[in-house]
This record gives sequence, C-alpha cells and structure tokens, in this order.
Amino acid sequence: MTPALMKVASWERKGAIEMIEREVPTIGPGQILVRVTASGICGTDLHICKGETPHASPKVTIGHEFAGIVESIHPGTSTAVSVGDIVAVDPNVPCHACTFCRNKKYHLCPYLKCIGVSVNGGMAKYVAVPATAVFSVPASVGPVTACLAEPLSCVVHAVDMGSIKTGDSVLVIGAGPIGLMVVALSMLSGGRVTVVEPNAMRRTKATSFGAAQVFAPEEFTVGDPCMGYGFDVVFECVGLPETMSKALNSAKAGATVVWVGVAKPDTEVAVSPFNIYRRELTLKSTYTNPFGMERAIKILEENKVDWANLISHSYALNDFHKAWDVFLSGAGLKICIRPNLG
Repeated sequence: MTPALMKVASWERKGAIEMIEREVPTIGPGQILVRVTASGICGTDLHICKGETPHASPKVTIGHEFAGIVESIHPGTSTAVSVGDIVAVDPNVPCHACTFCRNKKYHLCPYLKCIGVSVNGGMAKYVAVPATAVFSVPASVGPVTACLAEPLSCVVHAVDMGSIKTGDSVLVIGAGPIGLMVVALSMLSGGRVTVVEPNAMRRTKATSFGAAQVFAPEEFTVGDPCMGYGFDVVFECVGLPETMSKALNSAKAGATVVWVGVAKPDTEVAVSPFNIYRRELTLKSTYTNPFGMERAIKILEENKVDWANLISHSYALNDFHKAWDVFLSGAGLKICIRPNLG
C-alpha cells in the first residue's frame, strides 16, 4: 500500500524553507497523531533558516508553536486526552534521566529534542508527538488561539524570572508577539509597564496589551540609575547587542534585567562589571518554558487579555511563502499557518 503524502514546510538548506512532500507519520507506542489546526511562525524559525540554531536538524519540518485535534492514539498509550480533543503541544521533549531532568530543570536537558527544530514539527497537516507533550485545551480557547500556548508558556517563565512586585516599574524593549505577551503578563502581575519599540503599529498594540506608556527608541531617555531613575524590572525581547545593552543601562540600581530575546550564537555584548557591581543588578536569561504549558493554557482560557488579537495573519499551508514574506517584512504580529485549511 502506498503511504499517504502531505505537504510540509521543511528547512532544506541554509537560507531556504521549502514546501516538499513527506509521508503522513505513523505513530508508535506512547505517541499521539495530531491533526494540526494552527502553527505559528516564530523568530526561532528564522534563526533555523539562517543556520543560527546549533541544535536544529537539516531537512526538519519546522513548526514548534502549534495546536490541533487528536486524530489517533496508539493502543495502550497512557493519556488524559481522547480522539477529537483540542490540544496544544509542548515541543520540548527531555530525556528524563539526566541530572537536570532529575532536579526539575528539564528545559536544560542536554539531550532535549525539540519538535519542529530537531524532529519534525507542526508546519504539516499531521504530526506524531509523545503523549507526554500533549496538553488538553478548553473549547472556549479554540483550536487556532491554542497555538499561542507554547510562546505564552515561554513568557510565563520569563516573567517569573523578573519577580515583579505590585507597583514595580517595568520596561519592555521590543513589542513583537513575545514582547506583547511580556507586556500583558507584567501588567497582570501588578507592574506599570513602559515599552520601547520602533514600529508604530506595535507601539499602538502595546497600549492595548496593557502598556502605560510607549516610546520610539529615539524618544526614550533614562536619568542616572544610581539616583533612582530607571526601572525595577527590564525585559529585553529583541536579541540584538544594542537592545541588550539598553536593557542594562535602563535598569535602576537594585533592578533585575531579563534577557528574553534570542541572540545569534556569536553575539557578544559589552558589559561594565563596575556598573553591575555599583548598581547591584541581577542579570538573568530565560530559556524555553519549564512547567509553563498548563499555566499558559489557563491564562488563555481566562482571557483577561484578548490573546487572539496577537494573530494578525492566517494562511493556508500552500501559501506558506506568502506568510513567510509577511513575517520577514515585520508588517504583522503572529503569523499563523492553517495546514488543514482549504
């Protein structure tokens, strides 16, 4: 019997995501077949395309921010979901045996597999995933908005790292989809949020997501941090050396700075150890989404913010290259692929 084929978006070589055909996956023990309803394009996908993600596998089907419907479950698989359920997928699959996994830091697992990065992902009609990676999503969230669960789970972790207290002044540098999620969760955590973002559309969107004030970069200045100027918590959500430096320079003495943006592997940032010492700054990074998926889904369900408003464009999988062009242009926010649309 000839295997069924499906179109996928695959990282074929450095600089090229191409539409190719692959076999519809068959599931093995402990796996679930998901019919993908929505898959978001992420900045990580661009890093993969450029060859800037060391752990990405060549010729992998991209797509690590996705949701779908349970199509089938391998017999004997232990799971709380049923065929027909809406699910979101945590793309990070740890080994469960290393020192990090055994000490509640599974996101730092050196053997971590990532669906859509190192193994085939959600820019396809169907994807086979471990049952442990699947999370049930309430019908009120819906099968498209559910694709926001994975990036939101990363932001849950990032905002946790910031340790915002009620009344804290919070600066968010960069108002792309991740930055806007940081804005919303910082506001909901009791912070008064300021945003710096060059794109006028994104500045306007930041206000609707809870920012108290917004600035273009050329408008933004900060006084002497040792005299009480600056911010209690700073989130850098861009991943460029200049914005990472700006995050440090905008932090009030005693502040916490969280680098959220993903820089290129060879990026270096000049840091003054004396300034870190004199201002007693805490500098943190944030990596993926440990124990964040259920919390993210609950946040989507509560809908205190119009999360669906982050999805600015939706395309059928056959129009992937149109979607990719919009993504590269910066004209939208979250660009969503609907593999089973049409």
